[in-house]
Amino acid sequence: MKLFSSVNDVTDLQALVKQALAAKKDPFANQHLGKNKTISLVFLNPSLRTRMSTQKAAMNLGMNVIILNIDKEGWALELRDNVIMNGTTVEHIREAAAVMGEYSDIIGVRSFPGLKDRDEDYSESIFNKFVEFCKVPVVSLESATRHPLQSLADLVTIEELKTRSRPKVVLTWAPHIKALPQAVPNSFAEWMCKADVDFVVTHPEGYALSEQFTEGATITTNQEEALKDADFIYVKNWSAYEPYGAVTNGNEDWMLTNAKLNELAPQAKVMHCLPVRRDLELSSEILDGPRSIVVHEAGNRVWAAQAVLKQMLEAL
Repeated sequence: MKLFSSVNDVTDLQALVKQALAAKKDPFANQHLGKNKTISLVFLNPSLRTRMSTQKAAMNLGMNVIILNIDKEGWALELRDNVIMNGTTVEHIREAAAVMGEYSDIIGVRSFPGLKDRDEDYSESIFNKFVEFCKVPVVSLESATRHPLQSLADLVTIEELKTRSRPKVVLTWAPHIKALPQAVPNSFAEWMCKADVDFVVTHPEGYALSEQFTEGATITTNQEEALKDADFIYVKNWSAYEPYGAVTNGNEDWMLTNAKLNELAPQAKVMHCLPVRRDLELSSEILDGPRSIVVHEAGNRVWAAQAVLKQMLEAL
C-alpha cells in the first residue's frame, strides 16, 4: 500500500481488520519493519487522537516519528499555482512537500475543509498536492472529505464487539452549535457500505450526504425508525452538503438519550469519533454509562493505524 486516503485504497478489507486486531494482541511483533524508517506527521489543523495514536502505532513498528504542526511551526504555505507570491505566503507547497519527502519514508497529512467552496473542498486539492509532490507513500490523517483511519478503527471496534454475524449499524445526525465537516460521516458511511453490516443513515431534512458515500445504505429522516433494534449507533454532527456548509435550527431533539435507547435499541452500543460536546451532541448519561464504547473505539485508533503503516512499510 502506497496511499491510504479512503476504503478504496484497501484491497482486502477483512484482512486489514484482522491485521489491526493482531497488532492489538502483539503490538511489537513487526518492529523490524520500521527500523531506520521515518514517518512525518504533518498537521494543518488540531489533533489529539489522530496524532497520538498514529505516533504510537509508528513507534510500535520501530519507526522514527517527526511531528510538524505546520499551521503553527512552519512557513505560511502557498497552495495555488501560477501566482506571484507577493502576499502573506512564504513557501510554495511544491517545494515544502518535496522537501518533506526527502526527510521521510512515509508522510501523514491532516487538513480540514473550508466549508465555503464545495468544489474546492471535494477536489481534495491540499491532500492531493502533498501526494503529488512529496514522492513517498502518504496516509490521510483526515482530509476535507474523509477520515479513513477513524473509519477503520470504527470497523475494527464493530468487528471486535459484535454479537451477531451481520449487525445493524446506524449513523445518526446529532445537533451542534456550528457547521462541522462531512469528513467523518462520509468516511464512516463509505466504509460501512463495504463491510458486512446492515447499514442505516438517519438525519433531519436537509442533511443528506453526497450519494457517492452512501450507495448501498438505507437512508431515512425518521430517527426512531432507524434506531430500532440497532446493534451499534454512531453519533455525529455534520453540516449540509447542499446548500454547502449550511446549518438549520430546530433539530435539538435529535440528541441521543437513554430514553431513546431503552425504548428502541436496548442492546445497542454507542459510538462517537470524539471530541464530543456533552449534552448537545450526546447526553452525558450515555457517555458515562455502560452503553458507550467511545473510549474503547478511540483506543482502537492505534491498531488501525498500525495495520495501515505495516502494509505501507511492507511495500517500501
